[in-house]
Amino acid sequence: MGEFLCGGNLFPCGTALDMAEETHLLQPGLPASPSENTTAMVHYYRAEMARMTSWRDRLDLTTNWAITVVAALLSVSLSTPNAHHSVLLFALLLVSLLLYVEGRRYRFYDVYRMRVRQFERHYFAQSFAAEAVDDSKAPWLDVLAQDLRHPRFRIDFATALTRRLKRNYIWIYVIILLGWGIKITSPQLTIGGAPQNVAISLDTILANAALGPLPGLVVIALMALFYVALFVATLRGRRRSDDDEVHV
Repeated sequence: MGEFLCGGNLFPCGTALDMAEETHLLQPGLPASPSENTTAMVHYYRAEMARMTSWRDRLDLTTNWAITVVAALLSVSLSTPNAHHSVLLFALLLVSLLLYVEGRRYRFYDVYRMRVRQFERHYFAQSFAAEAVDDSKAPWLDVLAQDLRHPRFRIDFATALTRRLKRNYIWIYVIILLGWGIKITSPQLTIGGAPQNVAISLDTILANAALGPLPGLVVIALMALFYVALFVATLRGRRRSDDDEVHV
C-alpha cells in the first residue's frame, strides 16, 4: 500500500485504521456509544442495588437475632423465681456483641448505599426532571470512579455503632434494663421473696442485685454507668451534613 497524506500527516492510510482498532483492543468491553454507556450504567446500578440489599438483609438479620435473644432470656428470667438476674446481664452481653457485629456490617452497607444514592440523585433524577438541573458542582462520576479504584469506608466504626444504637439497639437496651429492674425489685420473682402485699426493702434489693463476689451496690453502680454511657452516645451521635442523606 502506498503512502498518502492522511489527516495532515504522511503515513500509510491503512495504518490509521489499524491504530484505532488496536486502541479499541487495548480496552476491551468499554462502552463505545451512548446506548452502550447507558446500558452499562443501568446494569451497574442494578449490581450495586443488589449488594446494598444483601447487606441490608444482614443488618436486619442481626437485629432480629438481638430481639430474639432478649425475648427468650426475658422469658426465662421472669417466668420463675429460680432464675438468677444474671440471665439478663448475659442478655446484655449478647446484645452488645450483636451490636458490634452490626456496626461492622453497617460500614459495608453504607458504602453501597451511598453509591446507589449517587445514581438516584445525579443520574435518574436528572433523567426524570422536567427541567435541567445544574450539576456542574457535583462531579459524581469522578467521585464514583475514584471510589471504585480505591474503595474505602465512608464512616468510622464509632459512628457506625452510634447510628445502629440510635436507630434500634437503644430500645433493646431499655427493655433489658426494665426487665432487670423488675427482676431485682419484685418479691414474686426472687427466691424466698416476700408476699405480694409486702413492700420490698432496699437491703433486699441490694442483696438481689449481688453477683457472685460483687455486692449489689457495685453491680447497680456498674449498670448505671453503662446506661449513662449509652444515652450519652445516643444523644451526641454525629449527623451528616448531606441534605439527601437517608438515615436507617
